[in-house]
Amino acid sequence: MKKIGFIGCGNMGGALARAAARSLGGESILLSDADTAKAQALATELGAAATDSLTLIKEAYCIVLGVKPQMLGAALAPLKDTLRARGNGFFLVSMLAGTSMEKVSAALEGNYPIIRIMPNTPASVGEGMILYATADTSADAEAFFLQAFSKAGKLDKLPEGLIDAASALSGCGPAFVCLFAEALADGAVACGLPRDKANAYAAQTLLGTAKLLLESGKHPGVLKDAVCSPGGTTIEGVRALEEGALRGTVMDAVTAAYEKTLALGK
Repeated sequence: MKKIGFIGCGNMGGALARAAARSLGGESILLSDADTAKAQALATELGAAATDSLTLIKEAYCIVLGVKPQMLGAALAPLKDTLRARGNGFFLVSMLAGTSMEKVSAALEGNYPIIRIMPNTPASVGEGMILYATADTSADAEAFFLQAFSKAGKLDKLPEGLIDAASALSGCGPAFVCLFAEALADGAVACGLPRDKANAYAAQTLLGTAKLLLESGKHPGVLKDAVCSPGGTTIEGVRALEEGALRGTVMDAVTAAYEKTLALGK
């Protein structure tokens, strides 16, 4: 049985481990984290095994690096000799923000097959957007990767040069969307709607609109126009959003996240 190991069990690593367990079964999962109690708690939840990182990289076919990019050198340095001794029969999955596959290879001092990914938090409910790029990865390894994370959401392969730009949208986007959802609910509360109903209505409105966008294939502007009756309530709200520079502010948020991603990779 091929195993998948996660080095780092934070929010994103944990979400992907849960998705992999839904696809492959908990017995295929190995977990390692500097916080051993966190790794053990997740292992108990998934029916997986918690272990140390050196044991994990000896046993796992797919090794997921879920550490922070600032910790690249410190986290990977202890693994170099063990990976070199193993030689082959495994591949790496890196989710280090702003960190190229070349940089990961340099930190490990070896040319290993790597898949670079940028997932997002909706992966925890099976509705994530997982961007990925490959380097020297076999067809079998890529197929295993796609199977392992098939329950995490949509997976889309990109040239590595586009990963940072795309992650500024899908990786950071959930935070931006949650801000918008909170603002929608706040506005309804100001109009007298109870908070619990306002939060639920905002979330369902975002969910339904996203599904409509995906399934209809229509441009967002077309769907927006369909709601804006002449002289009606919606166009008046749109006017208020335009006066507040909503679109320009959202574009600035994505580009700011992109610039920070590039800075992290330096």
